[in-house]
Amino acid sequence: MSEFTRSVLKRYWGYPSFRPLQEEIVDAVVAGRDTLALLPTGGGKSICFQVPAMAMEGICVVVTPLIALMKDQVAHLLAKRIPAAAIYSGMHPDQVELTYNQAVYGRLKFLYVSPERLQTDLFLEAIKRMKVNLLAVDESHCISQWGYDFRPPYLKIAELRPYIPKTPVLALTATATSKVVDDIQYRLGFKQKNVFRSSFERKNLTYNVYHEPDKFGVLYRKLHALQQGSAIVYVRNRKKTQVIAEWLQSVGVPATFYHAGLDSKTRDERQDLWMRGKVSVMVSTNAFGMGIDKPDVRLVIHLDLPDSIEAYFQEAGRAGRDLQPAEAFLLVSDADVKQLEDNFQQSYPDMDRIKRIYNALGSYLKVPVGAGEGESYPFDLGDFARTYNLGMMETFSALKMFEKEGMMVLSESFDEPSKVWIKAPRDDLYRFQVAFPQFDTLIKYMLRSLPGVLSDFVRFNEETAALKTGLTVDQVIALLKKMESYNFLSYDPRKDKPQLQLVTEFLDTRYFTLSNETYLDRKKDAEARIKAVIGFVNNDQECRSIQLLRYFDEVSRKPCGQCDVCVSHGSGDLSAGAYDQISHEVLDALDKKPMSVREILEACHGHEEEEVMETVRWMIDNGQLVIEGEMLRLKTKKETP
Repeated sequence: MSEFTRSVLKRYWGYPSFRPLQEEIVDAVVAGRDTLALLPTGGGKSICFQVPAMAMEGICVVVTPLIALMKDQVAHLLAKRIPAAAIYSGMHPDQVELTYNQAVYGRLKFLYVSPERLQTDLFLEAIKRMKVNLLAVDESHCISQWGYDFRPPYLKIAELRPYIPKTPVLALTATATSKVVDDIQYRLGFKQKNVFRSSFERKNLTYNVYHEPDKFGVLYRKLHALQQGSAIVYVRNRKKTQVIAEWLQSVGVPATFYHAGLDSKTRDERQDLWMRGKVSVMVSTNAFGMGIDKPDVRLVIHLDLPDSIEAYFQEAGRAGRDLQPAEAFLLVSDADVKQLEDNFQQSYPDMDRIKRIYNALGSYLKVPVGAGEGESYPFDLGDFARTYNLGMMETFSALKMFEKEGMMVLSESFDEPSKVWIKAPRDDLYRFQVAFPQFDTLIKYMLRSLPGVLSDFVRFNEETAALKTGLTVDQVIALLKKMESYNFLSYDPRKDKPQLQLVTEFLDTRYFTLSNETYLDRKKDAEARIKAVIGFVNNDQECRSIQLLRYFDEVSRKPCGQCDVCVSHGSGDLSAGAYDQISHEVLDALDKKPMSVREILEACHGHEEEEVMETVRWMIDNGQLVIEGEMLRLKTKKETP
């Protein structure tokens, strides 16, 4: 089968061979085995489900929470003449139904769905009639309560399996601890454990932590020295993105800024400028980066502390996707740890405050108690917080709790152009035009200028239609809405704001509560993550790469030789090859018995004494060796944290 899947890879993607682990994952899926693939950011996860889906008869259903990523992957597949579609919050009901019909009747190879769609009656009826060859679950750490971005709708995925009993599941993620790895397989109902795990080690990427009060000075020096490629600067505050970008521009660094509060057109324009290299530096909140595959990012700089090691690892990992040397810098001041702890407290407001936010949400959306189930609403978080005098962080955190409780889903902002579909039978067109002559000009324009409008939703530009028909934009919109009321067509207006979908009916706050899993347990888990971040930035005795790998339960005894800790301890003077060889000889010698330093030097007689001593000092500093009196011994498993 490998030869056939390689031919599929070559035909549609143009690659002569797979990256490491991709082929093994693809072969396991084609063989019908449930599979969990852990690949680092930029490791080519999409190939792992797209190739086997193309190699097998039927349709691949892809579950992902990221609308922007859905749309991007669908666009790429369509460009390769592979039929694909996506269903997400805010779509016109007719468009949703039409897409399901295409999937049922075998006109699609890929159907992307957001997790909250999985339990709708329409989806369940459709999947019973589909020939599903693969169920791919992206960002699969979201299914685990121990994952850093747990989402309750993911728990419903396993309930689909009885409808498609012979269909394998492929779960994909870039970051997961061993606990999360086991939980993912359990939650998805794996028939047997089957994990392909790429090392989290990024040998071309150097992680650095600088305790530096003059962050702007360091930022300027690092970006000014950037000769080729691009950079991302991450901050936690929207206003800060603009302030820093404008300051960088004032000192001659070509920069722009990006956050979820910008309108979609502006975000798309700025992302395009950065992707094409017209602007080298993007200053952003964590809203920027998901699904961004830019190979030449040489620098990622964090000016604020992230709230988890997982988030930092993913964001820093956007550097060096071309496997060329890249650097990540986390700049820390004395006030940052206190700010991180304060943010944590604001992220878990008391229950009375949470109820007030929920009640305000009902007023803002104009949803009465007992209504709204399954409905989507345009939602501006900033406007909502200002309208009801709420703090942004507490408001966002409360919304995330409602999401984790399975009550609603807040999608990221995205640009969705207007669409129209003439669903009246062709035989009725003439009769309709005769009976309602006021629509004749607009109908003729659509039939002439919008290929496919009689069979599917197609993009529709109100301004162009107005120009071509001699009508005003308002008149075009009014006519479309009137024709929709006659059930002649379906009109889905342009959207450029995030969509808030109510999964359940709106509740009376007298009966409103949050489970321990959503509030108390998650608070405890979040506190542990923050402590891990603080521990990471304060540990200046151990290689940064080793610290990160250990967090993800990967053992590494080899320092990178390049990070701030390695350089400050002098290990940068010792080549990685020399360190590797000497450390193995030291470990082999001490595996037999404890030794004095002189005995270790004799055991490593083929190396310079200074190199052996430097390696031994490093192994002691990094907890691999223990000093007892004048003797050195290996650290035991019980002593390892």
